[in-house]
Amino acid sequence: MKNLRLKQPSVLPGFSLTLGYTVFYLSLIVLLPLSALFLRTTAMGWEAFWATVTDPRVVASYRLTFGASLVGALINAVFGFIAAWTLVRYSFPGKKLIDALIDLPFALPTAVSGIALTAIYAPNGWLGQHLEPLGIKAAFSPLGVTIALTFIGLPFVVRTLQPALEELDPAVEEAAASLGADRVQTFVRVILPALLPALLTGFALSFARALGEYGSVVFISGNMPMRTEITALLIIAKLEQYDYAGATAIAVVMLIASFTILLGINLLQWWSSRRLGTGA
Repeated sequence: MKNLRLKQPSVLPGFSLTLGYTVFYLSLIVLLPLSALFLRTTAMGWEAFWATVTDPRVVASYRLTFGASLVGALINAVFGFIAAWTLVRYSFPGKKLIDALIDLPFALPTAVSGIALTAIYAPNGWLGQHLEPLGIKAAFSPLGVTIALTFIGLPFVVRTLQPALEELDPAVEEAAASLGADRVQTFVRVILPALLPALLTGFALSFARALGEYGSVVFISGNMPMRTEITALLIIAKLEQYDYAGATAIAVVMLIASFTILLGINLLQWWSSRRLGTGA
């Protein structure tokens, strides 16, 4: 006689209703605005679109935006990992305070972050006045843009890694040590593979956040065309000039490039999770 399996009652309404609401909400909040963005661009014509998105000033803003976002996300992946490890594995005085400070970029308005960073890294700022004699120009340079994007992206890596670190059993590390693995081998072969999906997720979130950042960068960058002008600022400038078609064209390029990069990172994350799950 076959065992009858009782169906677990669902807290939320049925699948059809919840799926329909999900699709409706997603369409209303995400798909419709993005569709309007693409439709606005199609009114330009291909030649005008191509001329707008390949303008040297626009290309320079792409290079700075994607380059600084990538560098900032990589820095956050390294130091965010160290910060998350410290907060999870160690107890020390002031731990709660440091844990709260991690979320500070979330709480601060982006404009306030930009003003604070500019005041610190300007040539007469607290840190800038010590960097200037060394020939390091932080504010009003690509380095300043990278600093701002690193600042706003750190919480994404730390908060993504913390739950994964809490679930990682220290006994696994002890087992690896008992089998003769040194600290480097334990990290590379035991710890890193287990945390790689979470680390990639944090990296992707930090990178995506940096691509669309405006407020914290606009002050510290100096907004010099061809040098320190980010793409978001260029879009705002187009809108202020009532060049809505040009602004949407640049936004479409950023959207496609960002989606492609994030899709690649998500596929890599899926592959690493599957590889870890199969024990390959």
